[in-house]
Amino acid sequence: MNEPIKKIAVLTSGGDAPGMNAAIRAVVRACTYYRIECVGVYRGYQGLIEGDFKTLSARHVSNIINKGGTILKSARSQEFKTTEGRAKAFQNLKEAGIGAIVLIGGDGTFTGGLKFIEEYNFPVVGIPGTIDNDIYGTDNTIGYDTALNTVVEVIDKIRDTASSHNRLFFIEVMGRDAGFIALNSGIGAGAEEILIPEKNLGLERLVDSLKKSKDKGKTSSIVVVSEGDKIGKNVFELADYINDNFPHYDIRVSVLGHMQRGGSPSCFDRVLASRLGVAAVEALLDRSTGVMVGITNNEVSTVGLNKAIKMNHDINEELLKVAEITSV
Repeated sequence: MNEPIKKIAVLTSGGDAPGMNAAIRAVVRACTYYRIECVGVYRGYQGLIEGDFKTLSARHVSNIINKGGTILKSARSQEFKTTEGRAKAFQNLKEAGIGAIVLIGGDGTFTGGLKFIEEYNFPVVGIPGTIDNDIYGTDNTIGYDTALNTVVEVIDKIRDTASSHNRLFFIEVMGRDAGFIALNSGIGAGAEEILIPEKNLGLERLVDSLKKSKDKGKTSSIVVVSEGDKIGKNVFELADYINDNFPHYDIRVSVLGHMQRGGSPSCFDRVLASRLGVAAVEALLDRSTGVMVGITNNEVSTVGLNKAIKMNHDINEELLKVAEITSV
């Protein structure tokens, strides 16, 4: 890292998230501002291995800040997990004269970046892009706010149907290992119950809660379930169990799935992505490597990629209390 960086690559990897394009745009334009060449890598780590590179100017990223998905595409690369695959990637970077990489993604993306640093001492900085908000070292990840707004909008529509037909809806949202989407969207949409992986509430407590709701005169209910919740094997098994205990309810299940990933990013995600894109380039110019840029208390911060991967972004206990109080 003694020579000045003249060319920086940017790639997106793992699941797409609204705001990734805004982050790409910020990286490209920060490079332009600091008079550094920026190279886009298509299809994530697989693109590194295949040398799928394209030089990007400020004009190449015009009119993408409002678009969901990622113009650089994303792919999961089994080959990059091998020593041979990473060797090909390094050779391609070397031949292209690229001196550093900005990675936009989540745990898997950062794990690959750490391995690459260990083997080749190659400068890498990460930007957290995942709707799950499960990355340690930042208050919010790119895409999380947009996903929340999408989920709340859908739940609002479902509630209209639930109240019209005296139905109990189980709504499954993304969050295999973290319940941030479920907890916050559940509070925002006024759900009667919220089930998340961090807190195993148990079937008895869920049944008791629904009984109390019925006794208080509620004729319909919304239960938001994180896909990683541990109560049942899946949301359909959970619904079947509740159906046996509440035959008066017309129970429905709605799995929101990949609609949570799509759509135009919110203003919050656009600003967040822009801040982190600039911060990532500036971190590399300051000779930082092996770190992730994030936002803590509305200030740009950095944390080691190893910590971002290994440590947990804890659920806010106050929000759990708020959810319990406001669902009475």
